This record gives sequence, structure tokens and C-alpha cells, in this order.
Amino acid sequence: MKRFLRSCILFLVVAALAACNASERQSTQAEKPGLVKATKAFVKEFGPAPTVEKGTAYAFVIYFPSAKEPGKVLPFPFFSFDEASLKKVALTKLIGGLGDLKSYQGEIAQPFPPGTRLLELQQAERTATAVFSKELAAAWSDQGVVNAVVLTLKQFEGVDRVVIRVEGAPGGVDKEAQKADHSAVLPLGPPRLLSVTGMKEKGAATVEEVDAFFDRPVQIKELRLSAADGSPFEGEIYHSVFDMAGVLKPKSPAKFSAGLPVKVRWNVTDKVGRNSSGETQMVLEVREH
Repeated sequence: MKRFLRSCILFLVVAALAACNASERQSTQAEKPGLVKATKAFVKEFGPAPTVEKGTAYAFVIYFPSAKEPGKVLPFPFFSFDEASLKKVALTKLIGGLGDLKSYQGEIAQPFPPGTRLLELQQAERTATAVFSKELAAAWSDQGVVNAVVLTLKQFEGVDRVVIRVEGAPGGVDKEAQKADHSAVLPLGPPRLLSVTGMKEKGAATVEEVDAFFDRPVQIKELRLSAADGSPFEGEIYHSVFDMAGVLKPKSPAKFSAGLPVKVRWNVTDKVGRNSSGETQMVLEVREH
């Protein structure tokens, strides 16, 4: 379970692509196999949900506005263990954006003005009403924002209609919201490598593992991590939770420090058959948990 929590937290820090609100559950009964429940939108974009060892997780999509094609959105996978807060988590992460992801530099827009907050999320019958703080007033009619909010919320069971309101502004964005449909979703290309990160216990001198993160769940056919001179780092490699990363358990952890150049060679396939292979050099980030 420790590795399970660590992988979730790490994905939040590195990619801002996961909403992993995990809490360890105690039980006197025999543990049952874990379960991941995915929205139809997730299955459409990323294929069958990955497995999990313990608990019940939820897989969903957040649609981020495109910087290259105004009005269009790009889907990203997210996971959470808190069913009750899925919609709020999704909108909060949408507002926060994806951060500085070099693999998507220039492709993801951040149209939400600084300070924008989700004030309230209500649902009456099959209509979800999202109320945002006054900062969104300058962008609330942006079709990219509208499409992102509406499509993110509509994937959840019981939501057929979305209303967007802004604090202090009369009325709501209704006409634009009802125009939002999946024609606004840009097709995904092959999987992308996002980062290489070493993870260690708080205060520890060396890392426990080195993770090569991808932008979606993948099947790893080949993953090699090497030093700048090409000499391979020895250790066992396995999948992370949710299949979002290849994890190296290094035999010589003392070699890994922040800023270390790491060559990555990969060959991966996502759950709908899109393949990606390549080789690049990245700078190692180190995080504590």
C-alpha cells in the first residue's frame, strides 16, 4: 500500500495529471482484489481501466483547452479514490492546469485567470451547475473554457446538462454550454514521456526508485535508463500503479541525485494500441514523500 500511495502522490507532483486522493483502509476481513471504475469517456480515450491491488479507484478524463486550436480540448487521464468528490476534483484540476509539462509545451492553454476558484458545484436532477469566482468573468464565455468544463462534467453518471455561472455576473453561460459536444475533442497521438523522477523517503539520503512517467496508462515493451555515457543503470523495472510509469528499483541508488542526466529508451503501447518508441535525455528530478 505504501508504494501504491507513493505512486499516486508522485503523479500529482510531476504531471499534475492525477487526482489521487488515496487513504489507507483497514479491515479485519480478507482483502479483496482492487477495482478501478472508469467513465465511458475514459474508456473511449484510453481503453480499459488499469488494475489496482487494493480498494476501489475511479478513472476519469479532464479536458484541457487547446492552445493551438481555440475551442478544442485535449483529454488527460486522472484517478481518485474518493467517489463523492470526483466532479469537484476534476474542475479544480482543470482550473489549475497541467503546469510546466515540456512534452506538451505550447499545446495546452491556461485560459483560467489567476485566482479563479470553484465556489460551488450543485446538481439538481440531471443538471450540474458550476459556480466560479469573479476572476473567471473575463474568460467565462471562451468556448475552450466552456467545452472543457462541460465535457469534463458530462462524463459523470447522472449529468446530462451543465450550467456555468460566475460570482456577481448576471445569468449563466447556457447557450454556449449546450453547444459543447465531443466534436471539440482533439484526437490523441502516441503516448508521450513526461519526466524522470527519483523518489525517496523524507530525510533519506538516497532514492528508493526512479520513475519514467508517461501521459497515460501504457504497456511497457522496453524501458532502459542509462547514464549520460550510455552505461545502463542496473535494477528491476516494473509498472507503477495505474500503469502510468515504468519504475526502476536501482541496485546503486547513491548514483541518483537531482540534476543527473538520464538517458531514456522506451517502447510502449497504450490500451487502445497507439505505440510510442524513442530515446531522449532528461534531467532527473528528486521528490520526497
